[in-house]
Amino acid sequence: MENTKKIKLFIGLSYLLIVCLFLYFFFSKFSLSEITSYDFLRSNRSYFIELKNSNLFLISISFLILTILWVFPFLGFGSPVVLLGGFIFGKWTGTIIVVFGLTIGATLLYIFGNYFLKNFIREKFLNKYKNLEFKFKKSEFIYLFIFRLVGGIPWQIQCLLPTLFDVKLKNYFFSTLLGITPGVFLISSIGSGLEKIIDSNIKVPGISDIIFSREIYIPLLAFFALVLTTIILRKIFFKD
Repeated sequence: MENTKKIKLFIGLSYLLIVCLFLYFFFSKFSLSEITSYDFLRSNRSYFIELKNSNLFLISISFLILTILWVFPFLGFGSPVVLLGGFIFGKWTGTIIVVFGLTIGATLLYIFGNYFLKNFIREKFLNKYKNLEFKFKKSEFIYLFIFRLVGGIPWQIQCLLPTLFDVKLKNYFFSTLLGITPGVFLISSIGSGLEKIIDSNIKVPGISDIIFSREIYIPLLAFFALVLTTIILRKIFFKD
């Protein structure tokens, strides 16, 4: 028990140190007013696109590794990295890179949770999610796939909860890979649409121009349809 506390303290302090160092170096190079300006987004859009075009393979591998690190050990949630992936690589390539990055990162987080946080997770969440135990044992892959698809809880907790049910690593990986793909594709499409809007507008476009742009409103409508579908699926499969 004492060792577990020391591990948690070490992980917490290490994580805090890494985040603080990142913020320090980032804001020593850019001010808050710079990163929130349209000119900053437009100029860096050109930089990222040129960098991608100069060496697509290297940039793709680098972004894949950064996405993995975003999930583990940085414990980031998916949406920002998905938008950025779509913005830089387009909806198709961006989806493929981000889906694999998030899946690998989530799997590493699951392995870590199984080794070091299992007792803590059981203590905190077992009573709340005990009703799912029978369902997972009945059809581990299917229910984990639906669990990933419907979401509804924070990404980090979603990655760790399957430790309660001793999910097989293979089932965890592939159900995550397939379950997150629809949502990632739609958010990546929005990121790709934003890149096209910035590319074609020298000045800041109005909110209505952005929302009613074909590149934005179609994936947004599809995303809302997916959310509605996941709510229905959650009521059907996790109603107890």
